[in-house]
Amino acid sequence: MADLSRRRLLTGAGLAVGAGVAVGAGAGMAKLAETGPVHADAPGGPIPFHGPHQAGIATPVQDRLHFAAFDLGTDSPAKAAELMREWTAAAVRMTAGQEIGGGATGAELAPPDDTGEALELPASRLTLTVGFGPSFFERLGLPAPDRLKELPRFPADKLDPARSGGDICVQACADDPQVAVHAVRNLARIAFGTASVRWSQLGFGKTSSTTPQAQTPRNLMGFKDGTRNIAGTDRAALDAHVWVGGEGPEWLRGGSYLVARRIRMHIETWDRTSLKEQEDIFGRTKREGAPYGAAREHDPVPLDKLPADAHVRLAHPDSLGGATILRRGYSFTDGSDGLGRLEAGLFFLAYQRDPEKGFIPIQRALAARDPLNEYIQHVGSGIWACPGGVTPGSFWGETLFS
Repeated sequence: MADLSRRRLLTGAGLAVGAGVAVGAGAGMAKLAETGPVHADAPGGPIPFHGPHQAGIATPVQDRLHFAAFDLGTDSPAKAAELMREWTAAAVRMTAGQEIGGGATGAELAPPDDTGEALELPASRLTLTVGFGPSFFERLGLPAPDRLKELPRFPADKLDPARSGGDICVQACADDPQVAVHAVRNLARIAFGTASVRWSQLGFGKTSSTTPQAQTPRNLMGFKDGTRNIAGTDRAALDAHVWVGGEGPEWLRGGSYLVARRIRMHIETWDRTSLKEQEDIFGRTKREGAPYGAAREHDPVPLDKLPADAHVRLAHPDSLGGATILRRGYSFTDGSDGLGRLEAGLFFLAYQRDPEKGFIPIQRALAARDPLNEYIQHVGSGIWACPGGVTPGSFWGETLFS
């Protein structure tokens, strides 16, 4: 039976094995995806997949992240479109807490379509968000959006090419790490023969929130992070600063530009720094999170009361002509670096309508003057254009390929 299974896998005869070029697999998953979602009990229930915007951007931030960048192994737009069709069908089911394809136990003589580690787990508010990088358009010979350009090099960057870039990105967020990992793992299996993982990052402990009424989370430096983040319910701010409008191609309208930065923190050095210096660097108190010159975290920031080079002052929209982003970062700890130091930091995710008016001016100001640079280093980077939302029966970026 092992020989039969291996032979059938290699020939693809009659199997929905999830390969990116296997039309039968895509058709099977598309058919299964037509069934209604399974609604799990809150707080582990599903977040709707379909809508005018991709979920996972303005959605209330979940506790865990599995981010992956993929490189295409084809220059065929048709094969890339088929991959997006199959990924979308699988995403519809996984975000509803369902198995994909023929399920985890559907055929004895073939590898199952679903890897099975999320069986009996709720949807855990899983969202899957996809984006296309500059190299995606170069490889496929498709017209790229005018505002999708490789990021400039900033002072003190020490970027690792093995942890940067990628033709496609997938952001999986969930309240259960196993659900998030399961989602990326299964998309990678479906992509076999069409795309492969270039690099990935696990994240925990969200470092920003799109729900201002909730307690602001803290980063690994112990400070509240993202106090002034855009609220997921602030439609005016989202339209102004996050969602691409009529200035973009049709497939990108209602979408956004994503910048990801892997920021290593020199934790041991920071931990030997006095509380006063730590607070001066940020311009906020550590316990309450109040800006200097104010009493509470969410009080207006009196910029003239902050040190001239305080992180909060340098990054404030009023210091940068209104530059605003939606933050969706996570902490990470990837063991030690072999010298007894934690390989830890912030996996920074920023969504914006225009990177030239969002992340880029903010990072230029911080890279030039921020005293926090003594304790951090940007070691990974990427930029992607995230398509608008998906309607039932369509798939991620469909009008791009048409």
